[in-house]
Amino acid sequence: MPRYFTDEHEWIDVEGESATVGITDYAQEQLGDIVFVELPSVGTMLDKGGDAAVVESVKAASDVYAPITGEVTEGNAALEDDPALVNSSPEEEGWFFRMTISDTDELEGLMDEKGYKTFVDSL
Repeated sequence: MPRYFTDEHEWIDVEGESATVGITDYAQEQLGDIVFVELPSVGTMLDKGGDAAVVESVKAASDVYAPITGEVTEGNAALEDDPALVNSSPEEEGWFFRMTISDTDELEGLMDEKGYKTFVDSL
């Protein structure tokens, strides 16, 4: 399953016509202890680069952006009870939502793991 990254520090795992989205380990480190996550509702249409979710930490609230265009098919209910999953497992159990992929061409503008690591190292 290919994984892509955005310059806003979201990751996206692609599996067929659907994708799972979350924030990177780098992003959760910058935010600090996560205390609340607001997820998009199932059925919400998201536009690439548009607001998708909100994550609140002890430091600040930050938007999570949609890496591609598509419809939300599932939110990670585990984050409602345990938002700290974003800190302990940001790129596995702490995923935010799953969505359909409207246009696979949008994936071409995203970074692979090596490109993202280079990008983070330059910050």
